[in-house]
Parts: sequence; structure tokens; C-alpha cells
Amino acid sequence: MNILITGGAGFLGSHLCRRFLKDGHSVVCLDNFITGSRENIAGILDKPRFSLIEHDISQPICFAEKLDWVLHFASIASPVHYMKYPIKTLKSGLNGTHNCLGIAKAHKAKFFLASTSEIYGDPLVHPQQETYWGNVNSIGLRSCYDESKRAAEALTYAYMRSHNLDVRVIRIFNTYGPNMQFNDGRVVSSFIVQALRGNDLTIFGDGTHTRSFCYVDDLVEGALNLMSKDYQQPVNLGNPAEYKVLDLASIIIELTKSKSKIKFELLPQDDPKRRQPDITVAKKVLGWQPKVSLREGLEKSVKWFAERLKIENECAK
Repeated sequence: MNILITGGAGFLGSHLCRRFLKDGHSVVCLDNFITGSRENIAGILDKPRFSLIEHDISQPICFAEKLDWVLHFASIASPVHYMKYPIKTLKSGLNGTHNCLGIAKAHKAKFFLASTSEIYGDPLVHPQQETYWGNVNSIGLRSCYDESKRAAEALTYAYMRSHNLDVRVIRIFNTYGPNMQFNDGRVVSSFIVQALRGNDLTIFGDGTHTRSFCYVDDLVEGALNLMSKDYQQPVNLGNPAEYKVLDLASIIIELTKSKSKIKFELLPQDDPKRRQPDITVAKKVLGWQPKVSLREGLEKSVKWFAERLKIENECAK
């Protein structure tokens, strides 16, 4: 197949690019490198079935070569970045999704939207099922991301109904692993980098709020499984094992053998207190559930971050 991946140099997109190439497909990677990294795709730039287009998907673009799939993973997804670039975040979710849907329609391709658990907001229902409509502050600091994804889903299903477009939608719960950015403000990457540098681990709130952490390899398998199924409704992808943020910090300090302490700061506005996916649909429709335990995934992630920090420190000398 010939597959377009927007955000292909980002955390999740780069893993998908590698997987599709490994499986024998041709990949067009589109990224504007606001949060993506050339390092994430450095090892595949010279592959014969791989091409890179530097472009902002919120601006129109046409493709002459036939496409079979359009995967829209371009998104400013971390709190640090979407609060810095709120308008660009909205444009990626609104204009970017609209442009991707137009590309898929023009090529009679299938469309795949990477949505998010953030569409549930600070949930009043626990765990979160796909049928839950959410509890979102439409004018809060996080709304640029939350609402852009909610609107992206609405656009996707409008195209499905109006143009008979074949669509897939995943709602991604906290995913982590290699190729994450050091400064993205996400809890796993932040804790690992702080611990490896010997800095205090910063917990926002009292540490009792929860997250459910899915290793990137499991997420990729779930996405590929959905592509192979004839199922057009949203699907939660994440690990239902729920952990307190304080417990996550303790595990990372242990794995890194760090002398770091823990410091507490105020919880940001609208930060969800609990987050746990109900993956009943994924189990039933995809036959999928995560296989990598939190400790195993963190061990792999710590190793990757340690290697990257070593390279960074050597370059700084």
C-alpha cells in the first residue's frame, strides 16, 4: 500500500513509519517539525519506499501519486507545546483534519484519525468508555487541544456520512516510549529525564491523580489491527492498568537508581484527576490488549533516554 502519515516525524508517527516500511509498504511522511524531529526518522530517510515532505498540514496540499491510506497523526499533543502554540494546535485539528479528509476523498483512500482520551476532559465517568461524551471546559487552557480533537472527530464522521468515506478513529490514552521529546512536559518523559539528570521530580498536585500508561509498541499494534478491520466507530487504545502519579515517580527513581527527590506544585487548570480506558471494544473488535507491563516499558524507555542524554552531553563538550 501507499500510506500518507501526517506528523510522521513525531513520537507515534515515526514508529508507524518504521512499522509500515518493515511490512513492505510505501510511506509518505509529512511533518512541519514544530514538535517532530528529524532524529526520529534519521534511520529511514534513505529507504527506497520512504519519502519526506516538509509541510504544515493545516495548509492545503495535493498528491499526484495514488494513496491507499491517509493517517492523520499531526498534532501538538503535549501540554507544554499546545499551551505555547494554541492557535497552531487548533489549526492542526481543524484545518489539518479537513485537508486530510479532502485528500482521502480525492484518492478514494481510507482515512485514519489519531484522536485522544482528552476528548473525555476531566471525566465524571470511570473508566472511560467510547460512549461517554466527556466533561470538557471549552474555554480553558487545555481547550485548544481537547476541542480541536473533538471537532476533528465531528469532521471525520461528517465526511463518512456525507461522502461515504471509509474511516477509522482511535482515542489514544497516555502512551510513552522511545522518540518522545525531552521537553514535552508529559509525565513519563519528564520524570525519566529529571531522574537521569539528578533533578527533583516535579509532581503537579498531591500525586494521587491517576494515569494509565501504554507502551508505544502496543499502541502501534492496536492501530494496525484497527486498519485491518471493518469498524468505523471510535476505539479506545490504552493500557487499563491505573497508576497514581506518585507511584510512577517512585518506580522511575528506582529504575534509574537516581538520588532525586520529589517536589510538589499546584495542579494546572482542568488537569484530569483520573484517566483509565475501558478497552472492551478493542478486545472484542480487534482482539487486542496491551502486552507490555509498565515496568518493562519503563525499563526500555529509561535505556533509550539514557543513551540520548549521553549523546547530548558528548555533543555539548
